[in-house]
Formats: sequence, structure tokens, C-alpha cells
Amino acid sequence: MKLAAIDIGSNAVRCQISSVLNQHGKVIFKRIEYIRYPIRFGEDVFKAGYISEAKIVKFIKLMHACKLLIDVHEVDHLMICATSAMRSALNAPDILARVQETLGMHIQVIDGEMEAELINKVIVNFLDDQNYLHIDVGGGSTEFNFYVNRDKVASRSFEQGSIRHMHGRDSEELWNNMRHWIEVNSQNYKPACAIGTGGNINKIFEMARKPMGLPVLRSEIEAVVSSIASLTMEERLTNLLLNPDRADVILPAAEIYLSAMKWAGIESMQVPAVGLKDGMLTALYEQQHPEKFIIRSIK
Repeated sequence: MKLAAIDIGSNAVRCQISSVLNQHGKVIFKRIEYIRYPIRFGEDVFKAGYISEAKIVKFIKLMHACKLLIDVHEVDHLMICATSAMRSALNAPDILARVQETLGMHIQVIDGEMEAELINKVIVNFLDDQNYLHIDVGGGSTEFNFYVNRDKVASRSFEQGSIRHMHGRDSEELWNNMRHWIEVNSQNYKPACAIGTGGNINKIFEMARKPMGLPVLRSEIEAVVSSIASLTMEERLTNLLLNPDRADVILPAAEIYLSAMKWAGIESMQVPAVGLKDGMLTALYEQQHPEKFIIRSIK
């Protein structure tokens, strides 16, 4: 069986195709294709309220390319989800209709709660009996989840993300609301460690040179952030080899991760390098096989 997930975010579109393998009773998603394109819908939406025609045309071309790749691989089941930017875009219904009419591809615009629920499907595989705060920072929204004994006990989505923060499309009230929610729930559930997901924390973890599977300390994240902040944008591109769409949002995203850790009194973070697309693949599989399996993803 082959599954495909297309995650239409505020910063980038990600398309992943995976084959499903059964290894000694464990279901494994083996990645066979992965595309990431920095569409930057959030830049349009969080400034003007709608997505420009130029980006719509480019988006339809990108979706057509994904469709051809999915067809070539003879994918059995597909899920397409759009998140914060498409939720906020005034012309989102027109865009969805054009993609449906032109390509026959149905896009689900999911709310923050559904986004968190999908990510939860893969995060639980990395938890033990400690209490955790999961932080998922996207371009337009951030999802927080508290876990106790691998059960999610509190969840909240805030319309705050790396692109919104970079362009000043947030407010002191929003930051205060996030801080209050995290502090209250941290007092109740006392998380021992954070779980970080999202492209920016993955890159920071890589730059911290931590072995996969080991946590990164808050002080180590701060050291990486300080190093990045000391460089010009051009130096981030040439010295650190960051992609242009990563070089400008990585610091605004890092501020959200670090603030949440401080508010929760957490000193370390696990970074499992999974995200919404992995949860979407798991949801697709569960639709076909509702019986319980242990599922993990490999590259």
C-alpha cells in the first residue's frame, strides 16, 4: 500500500509519499518521495488578508506536479490539509474551488484542534511515563499539548507562528494569553521535558549537533539562536547554508519555543523530526485499518 499526504502550511507546502510495510507486527511508513516548496502564503495573508493571484497560479502548478508524482507512484490513498494561512485567507474558497475544478484534488482546511490531533497520532510514539509539553510552531499558528502517562490532558491552538511574529502580526495580549495558559497547565501537570516539532526546531537541533534520540538543552538552543542572531541575512545563507525561507523565520520561531519552555520551567526538549504530514499518513492508514498497530516512520 502507498499513502500520500500534502500539508499546505503558511510557510511551505510539503508532499510526502510513503509505502506501508509490516515488520514483525509493527507498521512502518517508508518514505519514497518528499517535496517541500516555500510557497509563503502567510506573507500575503497576514499582511493583506488574501493570497495573491501570482501565488495562486504557482500553487496550482505545484499541486499539479504533486498530482503527477502521486499518479506515477500509483498511490492508494491521499489526504490534503491546509492550515493557518488558508484558514485566514479571504479568497480561500475560490482557491479551493479552482484546485478542485482544475485538478480534481480536494483540500481540507483544518482548524488548530484538528491539526494538533493529527500531530498527536505520531507524537505519542515518542513518549514515556514522564509528563511532557508538546510545542509545534508553524508559520501561522502554534499548537501546545500537555501529556501525562502518554495521554493528552490539555490542548490549545494559538494563531501565532513564525511568519505572523516576524511581520508583527501578533500582540502583547496574545503573548500574555499563551503565557497564562502554559503557566496554569504547567502548575497542574508539571512537565519534565518538551517535545518540539516543526521545521525550525528541526534545523536548530541539527545545528546543535545533538545525536538523534537525545534531548537538546534549553541553553544549547539559546546558544544556537545567539549564533544565528549574530549573523547578517546574507551570512546565514552563505555561512550556515540556510534556505532563504528558513533564514528569516528561524529566530521568530525560536522565540516561541524558548518562551514556552521558560514559562513551563522546562530545561530540555526532545526533537523527533515528525510533523503534520506524518500524522496525516497515520490517519489515512487508520481509516483503512481501524485495529490498533504500533506505527513508526523511517526515511
